[in-house]
Amino acid sequence: MRRLAALLVIALVGATLFGLSNSSSGVSVNHTTISNAEMRAELSAIATNLNLQCHIAALNPVNYSPGAGVSVAAAGAAEWTNLRVEGLAIVQYAKAHLQFRPTSASFAKARVALESELTQAAQARNYQCPGTAAQAIDAMPSEMRTAQIQAEDASLYLISRLNSTIPLTTASLQAYFQSHLSSYQKICVSIALVPVTQEAAFYAAQHAGDSVATLARKFSQDPQSAAKGGVYGCYDATSAAYASVSADTAATALNTFPNKPIQYNATQVLYVAPTSRTTMTFAQAESLVLAAVQKLNTNAAAAVTGRILYQSAIAVDPAYGRLALTSSGPSVFAPATPPGSSVGNAQTLKALATASKVAYK
Repeated sequence: MRRLAALLVIALVGATLFGLSNSSSGVSVNHTTISNAEMRAELSAIATNLNLQCHIAALNPVNYSPGAGVSVAAAGAAEWTNLRVEGLAIVQYAKAHLQFRPTSASFAKARVALESELTQAAQARNYQCPGTAAQAIDAMPSEMRTAQIQAEDASLYLISRLNSTIPLTTASLQAYFQSHLSSYQKICVSIALVPVTQEAAFYAAQHAGDSVATLARKFSQDPQSAAKGGVYGCYDATSAAYASVSADTAATALNTFPNKPIQYNATQVLYVAPTSRTTMTFAQAESLVLAAVQKLNTNAAAAVTGRILYQSAIAVDPAYGRLALTSSGPSVFAPATPPGSSVGNAQTLKALATASKVAYK
């Protein structure tokens, strides 16, 4: 799911059957298989090449370091298997249901997109990988590299056919911005931190016509704003507090304290008055609009990927993890191992039965 979701960040710019595989099949999706030899070669490459490992880990930060059995720690083996299952399923779906026919040109484009995806993932996590994404791709075994680019190619095509996604073009982003202007405002507020014992007097003064500034100077116990007539600050959509400020003032007219305060503590209540609302320009909000649209597109892609996986026949060699159904579709996971202390202190059934007999005498 990460593949399709991550692609939406970059690419639009400019009932499940379970079974056992045969001994040579590591992973099978709709009768297309990845042999155990190939799976082990891929996992070994990830475990031993630190640059490749760094970029793969950027997609999902689990342990891909060398481990027992299949050369990679259990969590890493399961996560890589998930990515391979998803890639196979998307390739098959795109070919069977969307008439996807890859070309050398689309393959080359997919190679560039994969490099961008890995680069952006590493940058987003502030990973200092020892090489570039292009070098990481080149370090993959040839079958692994081809499979990843093919999956990227099919994913790009699938994304382009999704009706539920919003293209990441300037025109589309501006249209989204215009239809969500209330989410991109600069809101300035004044506050009054009023003792519970003075609420009635506060209401009476407000109904008598006292202004926000007068009320704050007369009743507020906030040391920073009371002397300034309650003036507290301004918040736009880039502020971490914007969501709460917007929610607290949405139903309140300008330069008015609301009738219902926010319970601040046992002895004080907080009144918040919006004193101005100014809509940001698109240029000011562009990065925020892009992030919002990317999140919407990611959710849409995740839903589509889940449906594709639900419709696929998937089998996974237990060496790479256990296959199970989750709320978002089939997923491979690394089963937890019991703590060593529990294993070391385990008793036989006979010992337990004897202990129980003694206990009830």
